[in-house]
Amino acid sequence: MSELFVGGLAKSFGVTELFRDVSFRVAKGERAGLVGANGAGKTTLMRCILGEEETDGGTVKLDAGDSVGYVEQQASLGTGTLHEEFRAAFSDILRLGEKKKALEHELLKSRGDADEALLDEYGRVAERFERLEGYDVESRIRRVAFGLGFTDADLAGGVAHLSGGQKTRVCLAKALLREPDFLFLDEPTNHLDIRMIEWLEEFLRSYRGGVLLISHDRFFLDRVATKIIGLEHGTAAVYEGNYEYYRKVRDQRRAALEAAYEKQQEKIRETEEYIRRYRAGIKAKQARGRQSQLDRMERIVLPPEKARFNYFAFHPPSECAERVVEVEDASAAFGGHEVFSHVSMLVRRGDGVAIVGANGEGKTTLLRLIVGELEPAAGRVKLGSRVKIGYFSQQHEGLHAERTALEEILYEFGMDEESARGALGAFLFRGDEAERVIGEMSGGEQSRLAFLKLMLTGANFLVLDEPTNHLDIPAKEAVEDALMAFPGTFVVVSHDRYFLNKVANVTLEMERGRLTRYDGGYDYYREKKEALLAQDETASRETRKPEKAQAAKEKPRSEEKTEKEKRVAAPNLNKVSDEKRDELLRRAEAEIAMAEAELKLLEHEMNDPALQQNPEESRRIAGEYAAKEAEIERRYEKWSALIEPSP
Repeated sequence: MSELFVGGLAKSFGVTELFRDVSFRVAKGERAGLVGANGAGKTTLMRCILGEEETDGGTVKLDAGDSVGYVEQQASLGTGTLHEEFRAAFSDILRLGEKKKALEHELLKSRGDADEALLDEYGRVAERFERLEGYDVESRIRRVAFGLGFTDADLAGGVAHLSGGQKTRVCLAKALLREPDFLFLDEPTNHLDIRMIEWLEEFLRSYRGGVLLISHDRFFLDRVATKIIGLEHGTAAVYEGNYEYYRKVRDQRRAALEAAYEKQQEKIRETEEYIRRYRAGIKAKQARGRQSQLDRMERIVLPPEKARFNYFAFHPPSECAERVVEVEDASAAFGGHEVFSHVSMLVRRGDGVAIVGANGEGKTTLLRLIVGELEPAAGRVKLGSRVKIGYFSQQHEGLHAERTALEEILYEFGMDEESARGALGAFLFRGDEAERVIGEMSGGEQSRLAFLKLMLTGANFLVLDEPTNHLDIPAKEAVEDALMAFPGTFVVVSHDRYFLNKVANVTLEMERGRLTRYDGGYDYYREKKEALLAQDETASRETRKPEKAQAAKEKPRSEEKTEKEKRVAAPNLNKVSDEKRDELLRRAEAEIAMAEAELKLLEHEMNDPALQQNPEESRRIAGEYAAKEAEIERRYEKWSALIEPSP
């Protein structure tokens, strides 16, 4: 089996060792998550594996014939249309297709008198074109493009004016399009909303190649990863499972190491006491023997303790009204474009409210209405009495770039240095880290500092816009702990599902300009949402039953199956293992996604004015469209049977 092998990799910058003796394997079909704090060397390690960075030692092996796709955090694109950018990923296949057409033209000109060499060449080209799935290029482009939130209008538009997030999605799509043998993904969920992340999860879960991905999205790692490579303290440890398994085993190993450390320390104390007491006495020989044993002892060294949040470093906020904020029939619009309309919500004291939805639905706009940065086009926003708002925006406008972190806290809150350092330490600014200049900090470090300042304001109502963006996992955990200990009220917009599951007790979904309330966390929301979708699907099937019954009456006998044939064709899903059913379910969902992308392509062709001038071609496409609709319906029935197998 083809695999990526990494053995004994090491890298230093000057006298600073980044990592050493990093070893692991990733086989085709495996999906390895590379995790660790910011600065641990994850991106550098990935670039070393790809040969884009020099190493100080070690080996990387990959079969010569294996293809590689790489998505880095900084996007770089051409100047054409988005469709041209995607087609460029298939340049070799498209050239092969042009060659195939030219050969077909030659064969037509020969009128059956083509020589053997021409026929052989055409056979080789056609076979290779088919093997590379050349006929599916357009459907593959649309499947990935639509899955990542692009539209037909986007495909026709230029890439030069895309936002940074859109460019990242384009680079991700280009890597996924060719489905290489090994995919290397550096923070692939950055700039994706939840719907797109879920699509990417399903894509990768059914992916046939090997995947090495860097991510701080714990929910994503739980859903996708089959192994975790933890890069900590300059070396790597491999855990054969998803993120939750890694977290559990890592904590168990840490606890076992601490127990062994304490036992060894007790042994050392006892030995040192024996040596001290008998060094000059009758047992001096035994004391020297004990000293020799102590000198040879391999000491257990504990890794640095992870910094933890300590809420009691902060003053509890003041009380406020029971009804913290009310949004009543509010609408918002920009430049004549309506963002949402007739939105209402009530946030009560003590609520932790998560607002979820696709990018562009108006989540940030709603937050800006709540804090008073925007006025509603209609309706109103009412704050309760004694409500003091603290607002976390993604731009961190309140930070002073020329100050150090310590100066920022001292000057803004009048704290003594010991208290200021204690608060900074709770958010992972320890020792010299507290004296770094803010303007030289990374985006994640500035986010941590901005959140700390917010907690110190004494606000009793926090309004948070993507507070975990750019944070690594330890920093996210510090923010989670802070919010879970916070006795006030908060509303948060986030695409981090793991974070939302821990902190929120109410979920509001923004969809198509409307707001729907679910009285529970993210898992509860997904469970209810899926139940509603299942009810809709059941209702749709019931509606279609009379149509199917009529169609069955009109169906020729030669096309019908006997009951025996049906029993042979349909597997007994109750006898299939859960693991096998999950595999069948993933395959069915991937087939549905592909079929729906192909249907979208046929719809695009049907709307082409040039095609509509050709009645024969129009009928052909219409027939293919109807057949594809029927295929999708059959695939959904298969999917439903996998979800709820019959007794």
